[in-house]
Amino acid sequence: MRYRITPLRFLQKNWLLVGILCCIFVAGIYPKLGSKQGPLRTEYTVKYGAVFIIFLISGLSLKTDSIFRTLQQYKLHSFIQLFTFLFVPIFAVLFIKCLSIFGVHPWVLKGIITVACMPPPVSSAVILTRAAQGNETAAIFNSVLGSFLGILLTPLLLLFHLGSTTIVPLLDTVFQLTTTVVLPLLIGQSLKSYSSIRFHLMPLNTISQSALLFVIYTTFCDTFLVPETGLSAVDVLFTVFSVLLMQIILMLASFNLANKFRKYFTSQDIIAIVFCSTHKSLTLGIPILRIMFHGYSHLSQISLPLLVYHPTQIILGGLVVPQIKDWMHSQRVKRPPV
Repeated sequence: MRYRITPLRFLQKNWLLVGILCCIFVAGIYPKLGSKQGPLRTEYTVKYGAVFIIFLISGLSLKTDSIFRTLQQYKLHSFIQLFTFLFVPIFAVLFIKCLSIFGVHPWVLKGIITVACMPPPVSSAVILTRAAQGNETAAIFNSVLGSFLGILLTPLLLLFHLGSTTIVPLLDTVFQLTTTVVLPLLIGQSLKSYSSIRFHLMPLNTISQSALLFVIYTTFCDTFLVPETGLSAVDVLFTVFSVLLMQIILMLASFNLANKFRKYFTSQDIIAIVFCSTHKSLTLGIPILRIMFHGYSHLSQISLPLLVYHPTQIILGGLVVPQIKDWMHSQRVKRPPV
């Protein structure tokens, strides 16, 4: 009997991608609703609501022994952080040299370098890793570790590549990471260990991905309300194309490079590598840019690549999740029984 892909089966397999597209459509209709300072008060409902729920569910789902086991995977953590803070900036330098041949706006090129210096986010990479059945514990650990390292490394990288630096608000960043990531993880682990509630019977994955969709929706609302950048339509199109091409190359590079070290990494580890080492944080990135380029007439131009990169990485992630999940299952089939 020939296998047929029905609309219902397609929706079940790709519902995250369909949800992302719906979020983009709804945000485009009335972006003010989900924007910062809008009626939904997303500066609170996202950071201390949706993101808190995402990591609370992670705390309820993670096995305690897997947490301690992941902490010992120093080769995995080193690979992700070196790829994030060393390989990506070097690649970006070479990448903009190629783009400059086509006459891309110089401030857009600087914006691409700025994106490359940013740390990973603490939500999208984790949820996409979870959706693809990758090593979620490693994704959480490296997202948090990358954010802390970014406090020090991002200004130094910007100083090296752009000749400018800034002071990242250390205490504010630590407080946000603690309240939105560490605290809900600890609460989730405590409830799992000491509560009689059967959390495994609840649709935790669906709730977590729904919270991510809310984050995505508010991100696009803010994106659609970005003020005039002062760039031509051609410059904007070049920016979108360049960012998309850059992400595709980085995802392929991280995947193929990690595959070269299969004796160190499992298939689940490689999934975490693909998302954690290529995603960049808008939450930490925008404040850094506003501090660095405060009063600059080119602020909107240099911010454009990061504003494009953030939603694009989510869309690409939604496209990749079904394929990379199928790849992981195929690796399990190929692997002979022990």
